[in-house]
Amino acid sequence: MSRRYHISMRFDPGTPLDSEADLACHLRALVRTDSRLAPVLGTVGTVPLRRHPPGFASLVGIMIGQQLSIASAAAIFGRVKARLDPLTPARALAADAEELRACGLSAAKMRTLAAMAEAVQSGRLPLDALADLPADEARALMYTVPGIGPWTADLYLLFALGRPDAFPSGDLALQEATRLAFALPERPSARALAGIAEAWRPRRGVAAKLLWAYYRWHKQREGAPI
Repeated sequence: MSRRYHISMRFDPGTPLDSEADLACHLRALVRTDSRLAPVLGTVGTVPLRRHPPGFASLVGIMIGQQLSIASAAAIFGRVKARLDPLTPARALAADAEELRACGLSAAKMRTLAAMAEAVQSGRLPLDALADLPADEARALMYTVPGIGPWTADLYLLFALGRPDAFPSGDLALQEATRLAFALPERPSARALAGIAEAWRPRRGVAAKLLWAYYRWHKQREGAPI
């Protein structure tokens, strides 16, 4: 393998994933931490950054994607954005059930959308302030909104805020990618994957991006939920 893995020891492990260069530095540091990931990185070559602007629309898109295929989630989110343009908390709260049902939202996701919109509009969930909070505090604040669980919170921290250690261990594609990468006899559970990922702190989110890229290479279809 001709790729060289070298990184300055001065590189801050908490540096947000704001650019391709940031991601590349984090990846080099990650494989120094766990050499088992070096051949995974060598296989996929390029790992997409996939940063999305923080805010209500991104949170809604992530919420919609939970427990849905990537294609289905993208189609539903596209309809929601078109129907509720602009996609703001006020517009979401003003929408009626028939309008949202026509977009493809389930009753549970309509309730979560309303809860998120109310929390953001009232200031109980200050999305603009999450970037300045420690990850655990930001995550705990998001959990106060009914319908927001670990998967949604960690994906928002990773993709919208660029937190390098956010890790959605309940993601099925991540579990399958880990099975493939480490030749495990079966797909690890969320708890088992969280245990495996402890070796990747403080860059578990970087490892997630790498594993999603490996899933795409191996399965020839997208695995990242964003």
